[in-house]
Amino acid sequence: MVKKVCVLTSGGDAPGMNACVRAVVRAGLKSGLEMFVVYEGYKGLVEGNIVQVDRNFVSDIINRGGTILHSARLPEFKDEAVRRVAVDNLNRLGIDGLVVIGGDGSYMGAKKLTEMGVRTVGLPGTIDNDIASTDETIGFDTCLNTICECVDKIRDTTTSHQRCTFIEVMGNRCGDLALYSGIAEGVEMIITNDHPIPEDEIISTLLRLRDGKKKHSLVIVSEKVFPDIHAFAKKVTQLTGIESRAEVLGHLQRGGSPSARDRILSTEYGVHAIEALLDGESGICIGIINGKFVHYDILEALDLPKNKHIELMKMIDLVNR
Repeated sequence: MVKKVCVLTSGGDAPGMNACVRAVVRAGLKSGLEMFVVYEGYKGLVEGNIVQVDRNFVSDIINRGGTILHSARLPEFKDEAVRRVAVDNLNRLGIDGLVVIGGDGSYMGAKKLTEMGVRTVGLPGTIDNDIASTDETIGFDTCLNTICECVDKIRDTTTSHQRCTFIEVMGNRCGDLALYSGIAEGVEMIITNDHPIPEDEIISTLLRLRDGKKKHSLVIVSEKVFPDIHAFAKKVTQLTGIESRAEVLGHLQRGGSPSARDRILSTEYGVHAIEALLDGESGICIGIINGKFVHYDILEALDLPKNKHIELMKMIDLVNR
């Protein structure tokens, strides 16, 4: 029977993580559990930075971006001896349940702890939406809306100066942010690692648009498609005579107050995590598939193919024409 549960955030921060921490803590307290938090992710778990909290600890954080628990990288966590220190710290406090909010790397850490006797549940917290065991991750909706706000502003200057602008968005080799924002913004081309467009086709498309009296163009590009998006934009200018620029949105995509959608989603995830632990589940991650909450074994989830949006990706061919 679970009596003490702690929660940590790991990996890149995502809007909605605080709302999820709030839900985990309050749902746990409501269920009669003693609740703890870990600062700085797995690093804090190893260093013993674990604190018992009450309901007031999570007051007024549902609307805050980032993570109040902070995050830190700890490559050494792959070492079993290092993980043993973390397990000993949990055992010393009598903590028998751990909720991990993060991405694939965080999930793997949770699975390794499960193998060492810790009861764990993983929740998908990443702006990239690159976890295959769920249709939507915590932070994705907020990040998508941030990108759209930026593209709306960039469009004004692109139109005024009659140029082509390549806008690089995050995704860490997952094209969901580019795909969704490109469709939402009605851009001329969407280029992702899953749907690359050859250089000669990019050039010919821009020339065709210019010849068709299109005075400006917007192109959404996933990060890591081009080694240097600025250099590529200069090359396009040289080959087409069309003034081209590049904008890298960078880490501003991560920040900001979570959207209403992310606040609600995060709350649902947090409540389901506590319910799963109370039901005796461990080594699982929780996701949403076709509007329903589902549970996957973590290793099974990590092995799932990541082409979640095949039908939506087909729309790129229509958008790019």
